[in-house]
Amino acid sequence: MHDLSIRQPDDDAALQDWQFVHNATIPDHPLSLEDVRERARRHRLEVAYRSDILIGSSTVRPPTDDTAAATVIARVLPAHRRQGLGEELYERGLEAARALGASVIETVVFSTNVDGLRFALRHGFVETERYVLPGESLPWVELRLS
Repeated sequence: MHDLSIRQPDDDAALQDWQFVHNATIPDHPLSLEDVRERARRHRLEVAYRSDILIGSSTVRPPTDDTAAATVIARVLPAHRRQGLGEELYERGLEAARALGASVIETVVFSTNVDGLRFALRHGFVETERYVLPGESLPWVELRLS
């Protein structure tokens, strides 16, 4: 363990922390605070701190009725990477996804996030699809845990 404090954002300050991590790790796809509030209603979001310093966030998109696939995303700010912190966020996300009934685990990484792609591949994910969202020019990479 790394003395992490991980919690679901339950106020605007924590939602803004989640937003900061998202926008810092995916600067080509920034989210507004209202976007984050909307995601918090649909997904399980968490923010992670180490000694009260924001280090990362995670998202678990629950499985839908027509599929048993949940999406697990762990994000760590660049200054805190390669210390095992993403591993803890990822493991928590896996546990949450499985508790929600997922039998298939997926993740999605912005194509310019080389560290995120490397992390996913190192943890057994394989690429299943690349797609570009309407109005965007850079692809997202969808991966599935093999």
